Amino acid sequence: MSNADLHRLDREIRATSKKLEAVRRGELWPLNGRERRAMLRAAASGAYRTAKGRSTGRAETQMESTSSAAEMRLTAELNALHGERQRLITEAAREKAAKKSSGWW
Repeated sequence: MSNADLHRLDREIRATSKKLEAVRRGELWPLNGRERRAMLRAAASGAYRTAKGRSTGRAETQMESTSSAAEMRLTAELNALHGERQRLITEAAREKAAKKSSGWW
């Protein structure tokens, strides 16, 4: 394990955390293409139904579910990155302990 790997993972963790916070604030930039299309499709549907004088409940529900799915995706990605970081740290500690016990320090 090198420090470069940890720095890369830390950078990815920070970026993913920023994306997660942006999704929670309702911003669209962190969404992937499929999520962005679903969000825009729901917004267009809601605008059309508003213009026709109908309820926009379904469009709002679609937007909320898309946002929730994006939040879950980013949370899972963040958990995976944290797990990988912990694995690298544990692996380095084992290597260090093995070197120390074998007298190669």
